[in-house]
Amino acid sequence: MKNRLQHVLCELDAMERTARMRSPLHALDARAKLLVTVVFLVTMLSVPLSRLSELLAFAVFPIVTAAMGGLNFGTVFRRSLIVLPLVAFVGVFNLFYDREPVFRIGTVVVTAGWVSFLSIILRGLLSVQALLILISSTGYYRLCRSMQRLGLPSVFTTQLLFVYRYLYVLIEEALAMRRARDARSFGRRSYPLKVWGTLVGQLLIRTFERAELISRAMLARGFTGRIPADIFESPAWKMRDTVFLAAWCSALLLLRLFHPVETLSTLIR
Repeated sequence: MKNRLQHVLCELDAMERTARMRSPLHALDARAKLLVTVVFLVTMLSVPLSRLSELLAFAVFPIVTAAMGGLNFGTVFRRSLIVLPLVAFVGVFNLFYDREPVFRIGTVVVTAGWVSFLSIILRGLLSVQALLILISSTGYYRLCRSMQRLGLPSVFTTQLLFVYRYLYVLIEEALAMRRARDARSFGRRSYPLKVWGTLVGQLLIRTFERAELISRAMLARGFTGRIPADIFESPAWKMRDTVFLAAWCSALLLLRLFHPVETLSTLIR
């Protein structure tokens, strides 16, 4: 468990360090990247489950944006697999309820349930990949700050930022408790359920106490409930942001409305 918690902390820290890189994607305004990601999610998730080929075409977006940001798409893909069990559980029931044959691959009959199942998995992976690239090229702080600049209520954006920061507090306190328990257990590995219940309760109390200290420190430094600007924030919207937003929104809308994949396959036939 200790190694897992340390691995999570390293992954979070790696994403924050990646957000401070220099690339064409990192140089863009956070609001432009956020709006493009929202358009991508809306257009991609609105594709019917039966159009698997059209969903595959949307995979161009995370691949291209990862290349723009100098990010390793293999790493992004590996991190997105964390959502695979959840989306697989959501879509696995389609295999049993939708048995209508769609096409054949040799002697194997592919049903509509398999097509919708694969579509659900692809939707989940592409959604998480787009969000990971957005956070890796922007940073969670600047992302919440961009939401606030776009007009979202400061209560909502501040709470999102606090939830993210609370992960650090929770994991660090869990690591400290794990070290203290190991120092007193003399190599013991298994514990009764009563002990685990006590540990969870103590973890909750410790994180609340530390969060209270952090809140007092923020108030003492003049926190007013709004996310202040950071030193890396772009001072103004630039032409490159407009070009990025217009180009990607146009491409995604054309991909959704005119079905170029189906048109191309029809012409080939």
